[in-house]
Amino acid sequence: MAHGAEGPHEAVRTERFASFDGTELAVHRHGEGRPFVLLHGLFSSAQMNWIKWGHAEAIAASGFEVLMLDFRVHGESAAPREPEAYPQNVLVRDVVALVDHLGLDDYDLGGFSLGARTSLHAAANGVLEPGRLVVGGMGTAGLGEWARRSAHFKRVIDEFDTIERGDPAYFSMQFLKSQGVDRVAARLLLDTMSDLDLALLDKVTMPTLVVCGDEDRDNGSAEELAGLLPDADFVEVPGTHMSSVTKPDLGRAIADWLARPK
Repeated sequence: MAHGAEGPHEAVRTERFASFDGTELAVHRHGEGRPFVLLHGLFSSAQMNWIKWGHAEAIAASGFEVLMLDFRVHGESAAPREPEAYPQNVLVRDVVALVDHLGLDDYDLGGFSLGARTSLHAAANGVLEPGRLVVGGMGTAGLGEWARRSAHFKRVIDEFDTIERGDPAYFSMQFLKSQGVDRVAARLLLDTMSDLDLALLDKVTMPTLVVCGDEDRDNGSAEELAGLLPDADFVEVPGTHMSSVTKPDLGRAIADWLARPK
């Protein structure tokens, strides 16, 4: 089923499909042209990362159909509470299910933060073979030290009602609350994500854009990550991990890079 989003983004079309295990996921489509699968960050959504701030509009204007998945437990997708709905690397499997559902063959893939991790896992393990890759808000630590990052978010969930202003976890808690995330499902999801062996980055041979806020240190060094990839361009945009997605520079950087001749 499909419907147009209300307000200034009425050109965004939302559809739902069954993933590999039957979980209903939402995908938001905007524009026409070459398919670009675009993935949002942890506890965010396609609306919050890509539509609200105009990034999808900027990319679509460069001649692309932007295909924005809401991961399970996020946005308009289902948030099952059964443990069996959370096998290892479930988000990679959901992206594969989307690509299969849409019958994509020649397409590009990218994401921000968790979406970037998921894209790199898929490409590095040969699960998906996009023509080009966009990695936003991600560095080497976010790939190789996920257990540490995950522990932070588990604490946010486990101590949700007792975290006070001034606590390093306060802003994460507030964001989780603002997005209405199901904390039971989110806790299950966190255990499905594994570290990526950085040696596998040698297998990411397609042209890649690594784009990151100039004050974003949440996931380690993005420039170092770019240096480990065989064919990567590194671009800095203004902002921290949280603020860079709210500025037009991020969408413009992605659109400009994708629009370059291959």
